[in-house]
Amino acid sequence: MTALLPLVAIGVALLFWEGVARWSEIPLFILPPPSAIGERLARSIADGSLQRHTLVTLSEVLAGLALGAVSASLLGYGLAKSSTLEHALSPYIVASQSIPIVAIAPLLVIWFGPGRLSKVLISALIVFFPVLINTIVGVRTVPTELYDVMRSLRATKAQIFRKLEVPAATPVLLGGLKIGATLSVIGAVVGEFVGSDQGLGFLINVGNGLYDTPLVFVAVITLVAMALVLYGLVAMLERKVLAWRIVEVG
Repeated sequence: MTALLPLVAIGVALLFWEGVARWSEIPLFILPPPSAIGERLARSIADGSLQRHTLVTLSEVLAGLALGAVSASLLGYGLAKSSTLEHALSPYIVASQSIPIVAIAPLLVIWFGPGRLSKVLISALIVFFPVLINTIVGVRTVPTELYDVMRSLRATKAQIFRKLEVPAATPVLLGGLKIGATLSVIGAVVGEFVGSDQGLGFLINVGNGLYDTPLVFVAVITLVAMALVLYGLVAMLERKVLAWRIVEVG
């Protein structure tokens, strides 16, 4: 019964929204009822436009997430292992985070064109920092006693990396990846807002320009669903990794 409470709450909220939108004096193009949004969703699916634009955004999100996560993990490991490298690069990395991604996006679109590459780079940039920080924290949480044990067993650096540092840092890294999974969607859409002729961000711009508010809601709902699915997949991977670690320790 408890599991049904969120669904009941959503149903009540939708009914209230429908009533307010239909019987208030608010213009429908400002606050369309859920039924109108549902009709627009059905039309967008029927003509194939929603699937087409969703696949474009999803491809940008996945590529940006992969690029940002891999580059952040590699650099984060280097910063965690080398204090010299950390002191040299940390000020620039922190300073770069003070620049809003919305301010950088137009430059990337100008430099790399309005195609998918600029959106992938914007998405990667917004993913980069949380994964970087979590990688550094994950590597540095490995107890020094475990390093001593590995060295006493004459383990090579490659063995220490593979058998100690990677398993120890992975749960923390996945925590950053969960954040990055949702941020990657924001990055791709920001890029599409700035300059694109396809994608869900472009669809929002079209709906805004035509005062097609139901279309805007359809695109936003699709983006939310995409972010939730990506977050859920990373969370599922995290649970499997933690379960594996418990079995290994046991």
